[in-house]
Amino acid sequence: MWPNISAAPFLLTGFPGLEAAHRWISIPFFAVYIFMLLGNGTLLYLIKVDHSLHEPMYYFLAMLAGTDLMVTLTTMPTVMGILWMNHWEMNHGACFLQAFFIHSLSIVESGILLAMAYDRFIAIRNPLQYTSLLTNIRVVKLGVGAFMRGFISIMPVILRLFSFPYCHSHVLSHAFCLHQEVMKLACADITFNTLYPVILIFLTVFLDSLIILFSYILILKTVMGIASGEERAKALNTCVSHIACVLIFYITVISLSFMHRFGKNVPHVVHIIMSYVYFLFPPLMNPIIYSIKTKQIQIGIHRLLSKHRFGS
Repeated sequence: MWPNISAAPFLLTGFPGLEAAHRWISIPFFAVYIFMLLGNGTLLYLIKVDHSLHEPMYYFLAMLAGTDLMVTLTTMPTVMGILWMNHWEMNHGACFLQAFFIHSLSIVESGILLAMAYDRFIAIRNPLQYTSLLTNIRVVKLGVGAFMRGFISIMPVILRLFSFPYCHSHVLSHAFCLHQEVMKLACADITFNTLYPVILIFLTVFLDSLIILFSYILILKTVMGIASGEERAKALNTCVSHIACVLIFYITVISLSFMHRFGKNVPHVVHIIMSYVYFLFPPLMNPIIYSIKTKQIQIGIHRLLSKHRFGS
């Protein structure tokens, strides 16, 4: 179907120089992946079955958990395949598909965090209009918009990967496929694939972060105008979990972006560690943060555990 693509598969990389210890390294990785699956899966199940959580804020949280689950399931097979079975090879189609999901889900997560900021903005700035402004239909539209933006916007560069001939080394430096790595292996003009992602990141992730920052400046201005100190603390407390998730996501995204752009002299092992931090830390921490800081989630988990305990 794609005659320009050479037949040789891409070769993934685990931890160079530590191949003999891959089985041991796999233990903490597998534990983290299990925690990610359980944490985000539990949030999704809890929001589905607990009617007290059927509110816009928790619908957006369910979207965030679903996105984190997809990120986990996208990277887990190749990472654990290398660590457990020394499975290095990956055909071009599977590699490009993995790259598509990795990069599109990053934009989706940024969009969902923006939607969650909008939710907090409306809840604090216009509490009386909250239910009329954030109806279920509007929540669905915002969610679908975030997913469509992520999946459609990344397609042009991924589709071009299929048409490139690959006559350079087929060795990738991570245990998963990233667009910025694969395109460098192509024997073709990659100007579009170099410039388009920069513009895309600016118009999505960077712009989203600025809008979120601006929304919280307005939220803080509103909160400071509340006379009661108790009410101020209560209003700010509803934002703490979201702020923590925003900081974790954007700090890791910005750090990894700067590392790829300006970290040519940085040791390769640092690049590898940063990539794993980016893909593992937010999906691991998001459910933990919301479970610790959100009282309704805590009550829901307690109710769920009590139901299963008495049911058994």
